[in-house]
Formats: sequence, structure tokens, C-alpha cells
Amino acid sequence: MTDRPSVMFVCVHNAGRSQMAAAWLSHLSGGSIEVRSAGSAPADRINPSVVAAMAEVGIDITAEQPKALSAEAVRASDVVVTMGCGDACPIFPGKRYEDWVLEDPAGRSVAAVRPVRDEIRRRIEGLIASLQPARAQLEE
Repeated sequence: MTDRPSVMFVCVHNAGRSQMAAAWLSHLSGGSIEVRSAGSAPADRINPSVVAAMAEVGIDITAEQPKALSAEAVRASDVVVTMGCGDACPIFPGKRYEDWVLEDPAGRSVAAVRPVRDEIRRRIEGLIASLQPARAQLEE
């Protein structure tokens, strides 16, 4: 792991869960962690309910676009968090993998997306805490 850890979030469409996770990590880490997200079958656009739910907490993701998953992006990441992409995510030795089971916000209202958004924030806070000890050791 480098002095600036890198985290990649992967879901199927890169239109909901992985976009919220990437936005939360960027926001809460203050740029101290490199953030990527992608989908195994990217959608044409981000879920509007996800955009609205994130706007409610002051995070604007309107400029984000779903991106295709690539082996290179996974290889370049220290931590890979999957969210329902199944076997589509490539596995490389030496990477830390986590699989977060979260409800898919596809086709859901903003009200239904809020609990998913809040659960992702909780998990992101834990992820940041788990990465900070590794970073602190590197700085010594």
C-alpha cells in the first residue's frame, strides 16, 4: 500500500451503490484516499434517486458517469469493495477484498435509497478507520 491508499468500489451498473460509496469516501477522507468505482455492466447514467439522496446530505454527484470495470483499475487498487457484482470482478493476489451486501437502489424511490445511503456511510467510516493505521505506520 502506498502512502495514499487506493479503494475501488464495484457493482453491476456503477449507477447506485458504488457511486454512493465512492462519493462518501471522497467526501469523508478529505482526499487522503484515492477513490475509484466501476461496474461489470455499466448503466447509461447514475440512478436519479441516488443523485437526489446524496444531494440531501450535501454531496453532488451529478457530474459522475458509470464506468466499465477493468482489470487494470483493480490491479491499481489496494482495497476492492464489491457490491453484488459476483464473479465479474477479477481477483488479484495481495489485494484486500470486501463484499458488502447492500440492497440495490435500482428502480427505487429516494425514500427507499436513504437507508442504503446511510448504511454505506457507516461502512465507509469503518473502512477509513481501518486504512488509517496502515497509513500511520508508513509515516513513521
